[in-house]
Amino acid sequence: MSEFPDVDVVVATRDRPVLLLATIAAILTSDYAGAIRVLVVYDQSAPVPSLTTDPALGLKDNRKVAVLTNTRAPGLAGARNSGLLAADAELVAFCDDDDTWLPGKLRAQVAALNVDPTAELVCCGIQVEHGDSSHPRVLDQRVVTLTDLLRDRLTELHPSTFLMRRKAVIDGFGLVEEEIPGSYGEDYEFLLRAARSHPVLNVPEVGVRVLWSKGSYFTARWTTIRSALPWLLERYPEFANVPAGEARLMGQIAFATAADHERLAGAHWALQAMRRRPTEPRAYLALGVAAGVLSPDWVLRQLHRTGRGL
Repeated sequence: MSEFPDVDVVVATRDRPVLLLATIAAILTSDYAGAIRVLVVYDQSAPVPSLTTDPALGLKDNRKVAVLTNTRAPGLAGARNSGLLAADAELVAFCDDDDTWLPGKLRAQVAALNVDPTAELVCCGIQVEHGDSSHPRVLDQRVVTLTDLLRDRLTELHPSTFLMRRKAVIDGFGLVEEEIPGSYGEDYEFLLRAARSHPVLNVPEVGVRVLWSKGSYFTARWTTIRSALPWLLERYPEFANVPAGEARLMGQIAFATAADHERLAGAHWALQAMRRRPTEPRAYLALGVAAGVLSPDWVLRQLHRTGRGL
């Protein structure tokens, strides 16, 4: 790989025109000597062709924008895959349409890949913006294994930080999974699959500002969550060898099930989680929701204020 290889950045979008412009502008003004092309993939919304010539974006020979539509399954997974298949640069990245890259993000990640020619995917830290609060989330390790990710979701490794060798995705660990119910957790599944192929690199510094808003959460999609996470447990039998990770998912299923007004089933999942790991906090929160003592929305609001999720 050259010192500054070309990079295609896939930005899937739907009905966020103002945030989208800020996202694109931040990517194109990266402190990076190589060429950058932003592939804007419109999902279930009308494309805006004028983005390819918008003077406000600072377009020039090595900074370009292409406008695409999602030609695969509707939703984020299909949109990202449409972008991946349209990309032709040596490196490809993801960025959500409400997040913004910091200037040095790309330069630091490319340097990490240059140091390890066998690495396939590199992440970095994030700054979570929620209302008036801001929380840095930085993982203090440079190499992340599959076991690390089975044990903990490591939400510091946000999809807007993903930078990958395109060949490793297309000819290796594969596209984003489009069959997960509701596309819930598709970024985590993608990361697990990448780590199965090769340990994931991480730059332990903030590189992306992540905007958390009501539109970013699955708060009201409890049925989707309680369908998607059992799918993930079945797809990755390795969870059975990592009790803390299996209990974490079971606790999330328990919480979503209880929040979806299936209180007995939620309590059943909570007890399974506690058998795997007696100190699993999500199991106790789920029991509180099942008993009617806690409101699921209240619990999530408290977590989001600290820059964390369930």
